[in-house]
Amino acid sequence: MKNNIILIGMPAAGKSTVGVLLAKSLGYRFLDTDILIQEKTGRLLHEIIAADGLDRFLEIESDVLSALDTQKTVIATGGSAVYGKAAMAHLKKLGHVIYLKISFASLTERLGDYVNRGVVLRPGMTLSDLYLEREALYERYADATVDEDALAAGLTETTAAVIALTHGFLQNTTKK
Repeated sequence: MKNNIILIGMPAAGKSTVGVLLAKSLGYRFLDTDILIQEKTGRLLHEIIAADGLDRFLEIESDVLSALDTQKTVIATGGSAVYGKAAMAHLKKLGHVIYLKISFASLTERLGDYVNRGVVLRPGMTLSDLYLEREALYERYADATVDEDALAAGLTETTAAVIALTHGFLQNTTKK
């Protein structure tokens, strides 16, 4: 049964914050996959990238996501989750994917120190390049999109929009 909710989007889009509030609203479990990766490896994300490289980090992330087996869980993915085709196919089988979309201006305003945050940025790639590359992937995998910049009240309205979408998804799932 597809009763999980998966949140995707750029770093600093609010996936973890919205995810916790959504999980409380639904009575679901909350899972942050960045934290899960850190628990499984015993290292921070930027430490994995520095020591093992980006490609190895993406393999680890894909393996962790592909192994998820959970019900009634809100899953906040890392921003780079969409690079793992097998992982995203698995997540789409587990639940409904919601893209929390922010503009590039909002990303740069919110992000701060993206190196220590563990953002997957290839050498020579700008943050703008990364944004454009990922935006297409997020749109490809999303079952629904919440455009945060179109919502006036920020986090409160974003959370309300995600809750409304989720209730719609879950009602359709139980009717099948």
